[in-house]
Amino acid sequence: MKKAWLIILCVLIIIMPLAAADTYISNSKDWKDVYSVMLYGNMMKQRPKFLVSDKHGPLILNAIDKNEPLEVYSSTRLPYVVGYESMINNDGFTSVKEYKYDNINTGILEHLPDVKDFVIIDDAYGYNSIAVAPYAVLSGSYVLFANSRNIADVMDILDSREVNKVIIYGHVDRRVMEELDKFNPEIINEDGDRFANNVEIVKRYREISPRKQVVLTNGEFIEAEIMSGVEPVLFIGRENVPQKIKEYIQSTDIEVGVLIGNELVGTATIVRRQVGISTFVKFAQGARTAAGQIAQVEGLDMFPVPKVELSLEIISVKYNKLTGMIEITFRNNAEIATYFSGTYTLTANGQEFVFGDEEPVFIDKNDIKTMVYKVEGVTPEGEMTLKAYVIYGEAKNALEFVIDQTFSVSTVEVSDEAQIAITKIQYDKSAKQFLITIENIGEVDAYVDTELVDLNVMGEKVTLGSEDILFLKIGEKKQSIIAAELSDTDLEDNPTVHVRAHYGERQESLIKILEGDFEISIRSFNMWTYLPIILIVLLLLLLFFGKKKCRSCGHKNPRGRKQCKKCGHKL
Repeated sequence: MKKAWLIILCVLIIIMPLAAADTYISNSKDWKDVYSVMLYGNMMKQRPKFLVSDKHGPLILNAIDKNEPLEVYSSTRLPYVVGYESMINNDGFTSVKEYKYDNINTGILEHLPDVKDFVIIDDAYGYNSIAVAPYAVLSGSYVLFANSRNIADVMDILDSREVNKVIIYGHVDRRVMEELDKFNPEIINEDGDRFANNVEIVKRYREISPRKQVVLTNGEFIEAEIMSGVEPVLFIGRENVPQKIKEYIQSTDIEVGVLIGNELVGTATIVRRQVGISTFVKFAQGARTAAGQIAQVEGLDMFPVPKVELSLEIISVKYNKLTGMIEITFRNNAEIATYFSGTYTLTANGQEFVFGDEEPVFIDKNDIKTMVYKVEGVTPEGEMTLKAYVIYGEAKNALEFVIDQTFSVSTVEVSDEAQIAITKIQYDKSAKQFLITIENIGEVDAYVDTELVDLNVMGEKVTLGSEDILFLKIGEKKQSIIAAELSDTDLEDNPTVHVRAHYGERQESLIKILEGDFEISIRSFNMWTYLPIILIVLLLLLLFFGKKKCRSCGHKNPRGRKQCKKCGHKL
């Protein structure tokens, strides 16, 4: 009898959490609101859901017991359904409560008065929110979105409660970093590499719960299992698995990867083959509306988050007979700088020549860059082709996209006699920009495009490109401008900078490179330098806007008058 009661007690312990669980629903078109409700619901060990369309409002109710408590968190600015509480009540639900917020991310914290640990991220990088979600749920940390516009509100929240731990994850605005410094935050940001950052937060998750199963995704959408905290999330690229992820999985006892969505099946196959873990695909859920006797399935509920849009293409491939070099020209069509690394196979006259990049190459946003490779022994006769396999991404170690194409190779006979010298590097603190002085020391006109390589900014290594391509006539000097906001600490961290200049006679084919390390001279506002300009401006203001005081009556007349307007006395 005692044994029977013990079994019943164990069953009750197992089912009690399920019976007590409420359902939370996000009613918002803003991904940050959806994310916040999903995070809050899982932290509270409830069952959070979210709407993905207007029609989804009544549909989602079909999968919920009408007698269980239901809480709705609605955006006052962008709800999918207005009056959702009334709709749910009219559908026969017995316990419904709706909360409305302008900003659910901060508003919902009133339901979490005891939270002392926070993860801070910038909402411009949606994938960061996906990476930290499992750790946040597991550790009881709340995720706050912070940028230069709302950091004052975030600081008010943090200052109003006891804060135990703050993690800053990924890149954030300088002002955010400065304001949060008072909390002595832990910073997770490996030079802007989202895959390296992802590995670091997964390590922290597995220190608490050493799961051998992980979720595999690309960080582009919110989904129930991703947000559950049951297992950590590892990123795989859309077309390639970055080396950082491969190396991490191979160094652990992770055995199983669950792929969310079927768009990444190809990449998951690479994980299974190259890394050796079992891979399963979750791509559907049971239908919530009856449709005949055969059980139906629906696609997973997914809510998109902002994603990085990259677009790199090869626009020409040429063999230069005079130099014996292959010239491969790339165009970056995106509004973000990109890194790429290529392996190329040239087929000429029945022979194959393989060459490529030893290190990832930087190309600035909306820029064109020509890469040149010396290929020995080529006989440029007949048709030549180049098979290009190029991986690219937003950071050196985040190469997740692929160009896999074969190109016809044209031939040119062009010499390039351009010669330049970098003579001075200045940082203008008032204008927040580098000024790189370049001189054309050759016998031909030249075009120059400059970049600063691995500049240390806020503890993160970044590469920055110049605003424009310079055109230098023979003997001419000009300044190449590279915008960069550096603090005094950043300047101390960069006693020298590595400058790389791509140059040549042809603007579309800058096939020469000059680079080196240079000391920086600081240019600040100097009153004596600008004193002549200031005096001229003051004189002009006095001339056109000053007043003439009448000696007879004291009336102040416009400077251009000859006689006093009041008394007629000659001025």
